[in-house]
This record gives sequence, C-alpha cells and structure tokens, in this order.
Amino acid sequence: MWNYTEKVYEHFKNPRNVGEISSPDAVGEVGSIVCGDALKLTLKIDKATDTITDAKFKTFGCASAIASSSALTEMVKGKKLDEAAKITNQEIADFLGGLPGEKMHCSVMGMEALEAAIANYRGGKTGKVLLGHAEKMVCKCFSVTESAIQKAIKVNGLHTVEEVTNFTKAGGACGQCKGEIEKIIKDYWAEAEHKKFDSMTVVEKIKMIEKVLAEEINPKLKADGGWMELVDIQGQKVKLRFLGMCHGCPSSGATLKNVVEKELKERIDPAIEIEAE
Repeated sequence: MWNYTEKVYEHFKNPRNVGEISSPDAVGEVGSIVCGDALKLTLKIDKATDTITDAKFKTFGCASAIASSSALTEMVKGKKLDEAAKITNQEIADFLGGLPGEKMHCSVMGMEALEAAIANYRGGKTGKVLLGHAEKMVCKCFSVTESAIQKAIKVNGLHTVEEVTNFTKAGGACGQCKGEIEKIIKDYWAEAEHKKFDSMTVVEKIKMIEKVLAEEINPKLKADGGWMELVDIQGQKVKLRFLGMCHGCPSSGATLKNVVEKELKERIDPAIEIEAE
C-alpha cells in the first residue's frame, strides 16, 4: 500500500476541475493509455494579460495521476503564463504534501502537459507530446525518450536508474533499457561538471552552441521550413540569425524566447543572453 498524504487522498476522492473547457485557448496532451497514464489539460487564457483564468483536466491513471492533475489545475489558475511555465513536477508533489518516490512520474506528467499547453497557445502547435517522434527512444515499453530522461535528471537531480524509473517509468517493465539509462545518467553528470559558459574558450563556446542548434533547435524549426545560424559570441551574449521561413516571421520573437533561448539556457548555461540579428 502506497503511503499517500491526506491531501493526495482528498484530491483523488474529490478532484477539482475535472472535464474539458469548451473552446479552450490551450490544450496539452501527454502520455498514452497503452503505457498506463494519459492526461489532457485544457486552459482558458485572458489574452490581454496572458493570465490563466480556468483549467480543466481529463486523466487516465492511478490515484497519484488524478491527484497530481487536480493539484496542477488549482496551481495554475490565476497565474500568468510565464509564472505558470516555471512550475516543476516537484512543486506539484509538494502541493500535495509529497508523493511516494515510485509515483513521482505522475507529477512529471502534469508538468509536461502544462508545457505542451503553453507551447500550443504560444506557437499554435497541436499541444500533443508525440512520444518518440524524431527523438531517440530509450524505453520502448513506456515510450520514454532520451530527452525526457535527461530533463528528469536535470530538474530533479536524479543519480540512479531506480530514481529515473520512479520519475519517468523508463526501465520499469522488461528492464532491457536500464544499461542505457545508466549511461545517460553518467554522461549527463559528467557534462554537468564541465566549465560554465563564461569561462569557456571561444572555440568551446562555438562548438557548444552549434551542437545545440544542430541537435535540438534546428530540427524543430525545420519542421516549419526555417533554421538558425550562429553569428557572433561576445562573453555570455550569443547572437543568432533566423533563416528560411523563420526569417521575418511575425512569430520569430516568441520562437526566440520559447524555443531557442529555452533550449540554450537548459542545455548550456542559464546565464546565457540570446539575441537575434
């Protein structure tokens, strides 16, 4: 029997904001019924102030999944999008007074649904997380990608395969991917010990920026016919140029902040300053 808090029981037995908003401004869908957990989050947003005025959810999963989804909707209502976007899975768990380690993946699902909904609102994307689409699949049993594992490691400070399984479900079925998960953990923390961006040589900075552009950013931009190139680096300031369909696009400012800047800060250093030529 899981050791649930009273607040988890309360949100499971009497979940808040169940359902789906009619004509929502943002939709975020994550997970898969086949894999055992799925969540659809719909938001109503005041466009004048970028404030979330209402949130509803539909979920397929255990008590922790229902409670986490209920908690998330309560947490985001009344928040501006930039503020809501900073909510982590740990904050969702803390709101509920904590979750069993083996159930932390439910709070991660909530965080991912919120991220997908905000991306849907800001970028007009579908709001669905297409598991494994154009990404390296590590755990085929639960459709968990390498980037999802890396993000869980970074956000939650994970150091063991068991912890990764608790937060993502990866490795929780046949176990054949556990060796690869262990390698991802070791590689992540080895890279995390590298020098900060401001102390790298110019050559190191160029290689790092171009690596993230090639592996993380341009594959996303090329889906819409555009891409970016590095123009200049001065200290921690990185100047980039939009090309293709992204050049002159009215949404380029939002793309710069919500895609490019987000990836570079997460992958390299939060102190990096990004600007477009």
